[in-house]
Amino acid sequence: MNEISKKELSCDVAVVGGGPAGMMAAIHAAQEGASVILVEKNKSLGQKLLITGGGRCNVTNATFDNRALAQKYGPKGKFLLSPFSKWNAQDTVDFFESHGMPTKIELGNRVFPVSDSAQSVWGVLVALLKSHQVKILTSSPVLKIKSSKGRIVHLETEDAIISAKSFIITTGGTARPETGSSGDGFKWLAKLGHTIIPPNAALVPVKTAEEWTHRLQGLALTDTKITLIINNVRAVSKTGRMLFTHFGLSGPLVLNMSQSIGEALRDGATTVLELDLFPSLDHKALDEKLRTHLASAQNKKWTNALSGFVPPLLAPVLVELSEIDGELLVNKIPRDARLAFIKKLKALTITPIGLLGADKAIVSSGGVALTEVDFKTMRSQKVENLYLAGDILDFERPSGGFSLQICWTTGFIAGTETAQHKMQ
Repeated sequence: MNEISKKELSCDVAVVGGGPAGMMAAIHAAQEGASVILVEKNKSLGQKLLITGGGRCNVTNATFDNRALAQKYGPKGKFLLSPFSKWNAQDTVDFFESHGMPTKIELGNRVFPVSDSAQSVWGVLVALLKSHQVKILTSSPVLKIKSSKGRIVHLETEDAIISAKSFIITTGGTARPETGSSGDGFKWLAKLGHTIIPPNAALVPVKTAEEWTHRLQGLALTDTKITLIINNVRAVSKTGRMLFTHFGLSGPLVLNMSQSIGEALRDGATTVLELDLFPSLDHKALDEKLRTHLASAQNKKWTNALSGFVPPLLAPVLVELSEIDGELLVNKIPRDARLAFIKKLKALTITPIGLLGADKAIVSSGGVALTEVDFKTMRSQKVENLYLAGDILDFERPSGGFSLQICWTTGFIAGTETAQHKMQ
């Protein structure tokens, strides 16, 4: 379709990107009285939202102190202090619950819908878009953005030219490109004068060399400590929940360390992960715990002795790694061998050999340089009538609902601010 035959549309606010930040922005702009068009390249809205949290959707983290919440994002969290004063984790919970979606808090303060379905979150947002009469254009990838004299004039899709007083770009990063997060927004914003920090896959599962880790596929450990050792230096230690997979390791603990692991591997450093399976016990206390367990198994073979001490799937692997003869009776195990096994439980080494790609990443790091955004309004400091929200911003987002909280917060601010300026 040539440009002459394209339909011309106009509105107060045009939102590009129908993910969580875009839907939140469109809802609040319309709620404040603005006419809103929401443009989405996919056939339907919120495709990535529907797969988050394994389809359960970890909507936020129940860290209700704003300063503590901002600190979860590391040094860049300082940029979120002002936004969180306008919309924080409690506001997110209240928002969804007030629209008929009860929530619950799970391990690590993760907040989920009681339904355990991301469809519940999606349903609230889509219903609000419709009730506030947001015009939704799906299957409409943006082809170009026209600007003049420091302002966006209009954007073009295959069949429309859309003019607006304000534009909000919420096209996300580069994680899970099959959901539409293919980095389109970065290209447009670079042309508009923004600095783009090159995106990397973040919160990514880790591939491991050891075959025994693959045999443990499906085993989740709820309280494990992992230390990242780079060139024989203990660099990072975290404790939490991890999951063994057919290729290596996943789960919140591993995902939150994946960026550091990936950087070490890219630098060619000698990289080792050290697992402490009993982080709450020192060597002496763990030895006492093991001896107490083995006291009732003195005449059992070592191969059967760990049943009940560790998860069933893990027991035979630990017997193998212990280098103690599985046929040996417990009462014949030398003290030195037992103490060596205790050391193994406190320092089980695993070799990471790579990360899964962006197609498996939960979020991506990188994006628009934070110093180029006014976080009181989410307005671009490069383009007068442009606002930015969501994963397009250069934050480090730990696992646990923190990425979505940025989407809800920045989307809310961008939406309300553009509505307030619709008369300008």
